[in-house]
Amino acid sequence: MGERARSEGLAAQLRRPPGGRDGRAMLLTLFVDRTGTGVWSAVCVLYFTELSRLTAAQVGLLLGAASVAGIAGTPLAGRLAASHGVRRVLIGCHLMRVAALTAVLFCSSFAALLPVVALATLGDRAARSMEILYATEVAGEQHSAYRALSRTVMNAGYAAGAGLAALGLAVGTAAAYRTLVVVDAASFLLSAALVASLHEPRRAGAGAGAAGQSAAPDPGPRPNPWRDAGYLRFVALDAVLTIDDAILNVGLPLWLIHSTGAPHALVPAFLAINTVVVVLAQLRVSALVRSARQAVRVVPLYGFAVLGCCAAAALAHRTGALAASALLLLAAVLVTLAELVRSVVSWELSVALAPERARPEYLGVAGMAHSTEKAAGPLLLTGAVLATGPLGWLALGAATTAAAYAQRHYGAGRLALTR
Repeated sequence: MGERARSEGLAAQLRRPPGGRDGRAMLLTLFVDRTGTGVWSAVCVLYFTELSRLTAAQVGLLLGAASVAGIAGTPLAGRLAASHGVRRVLIGCHLMRVAALTAVLFCSSFAALLPVVALATLGDRAARSMEILYATEVAGEQHSAYRALSRTVMNAGYAAGAGLAALGLAVGTAAAYRTLVVVDAASFLLSAALVASLHEPRRAGAGAGAAGQSAAPDPGPRPNPWRDAGYLRFVALDAVLTIDDAILNVGLPLWLIHSTGAPHALVPAFLAINTVVVVLAQLRVSALVRSARQAVRVVPLYGFAVLGCCAAAALAHRTGALAASALLLLAAVLVTLAELVRSVVSWELSVALAPERARPEYLGVAGMAHSTEKAAGPLLLTGAVLATGPLGWLALGAATTAAAYAQRHYGAGRLALTR
C-alpha cells in the first residue's frame, strides 16, 4: 500500500508539477534531452572506433579534449542569459548540439571530429546550466520539489536512451550506428522546439533584453562571480564533490576488471543499480533538503557515502569472487546515494549562494564544477587512485569527506553573511 501511495503521489506531481504548464513542458524537455544524451553516451565510443576507425588512445583524447572544452560552456551561457534570456540561450544550445551531431555523420578523421565533438560537449554543458536556471525561476518557492521531479524524469530519459541504443547496437551495422546519431540529433531538435513553446521566466534584476519587460533601474553594478572569492571557493569544492560520477562510470568498472576476482559480467549491474536506486530514492532524499541551511547540514553525508564506497572497493581487492562481488555492489549503492545527496545539495547551494539579480552569471560559473569533474575525474581515478590500489581508494574517500566538511563550513559562513 505504501509503495502504491508513493507511486500515485509521484504521478500526481508529474501531472501538476510546480511552475504549471511551463514546468510540465520543461520536464518533458528534460526527458527528451536526456533520452538523446543516453543514446549518445552508449554509442559514441563504438561509433568512433567502428565507423571512424579511431584508436582507443584517439577516442580517449577526443572525449577528454571535448570535456575540457565543455568547461567554458556554462559561464558563457550564463553571461549570454543575463543579456538575452534563458529561453533563447537554451534554444541556441540545443540547436548547436543538433548542428554538431549532424556534422559527426560527415566527419571521419580525428582532426575533423575534434572541434565538432568539442562543440557538442560545450552545448551540452551550457544547456544543463540553463535548464537548472529555468527550473529554479519557474518553480519559485517549490524548487525543491521540482528538483526531485526533474531528477526522476532525467533518469527515465537516460534509461530510455540506453534502451534505444541497445537496440541499434544489437543490429551492429554502420546504418544502425548512423541512425542512432540521427535519433540523438532529432531529440535535441525536439527539445529546442519544446523550449520555444515556453515563456521567459521573470527574475529579479532582469532587464528588458532578458525578459522582454521593463524593469526598475539596477541599484548598482551587477555582482561579478569571477570577483566573488566566496562563490568561487564553493564552486571549487563542488567540483570535488562530484567525484561520484567518475567513481561509478570509470573507477568501479576498471577496478573490478583489473584488481578484483569479481566476474566481468557484473559491470553492467553498476548502472542498473544506479538507475533503480535513483528512481526509488530521489524524492525521499530530496525531502531532506528544502532550504539552503538544510543543504549545508546534509553536505557531510556525501563525504561519508563516498568514504563507505571507497572502503568497500578497497576491501574487494584480493578477496574471493563472491565477497568481491558483494562489496562492489555495495560500493555501487553507496556511490549512488552520494549522487542523490550531491544533486540535491549542489543545486540548492548554487542557487542560494548566488545574488538573485546576477543569478544567470553565477549559475553559469557554478556549472563549471560538473564540467571540470567530467574532464579531470577519470584522470584522477585512473592515474592516481587505481594506480595506488586500496590505499588510493581510502585516500580518495578521506579527501572527499574533508572537502564535504569544508563545504559545510564555508557554506554556513556565507549564508550567515547573506541572511
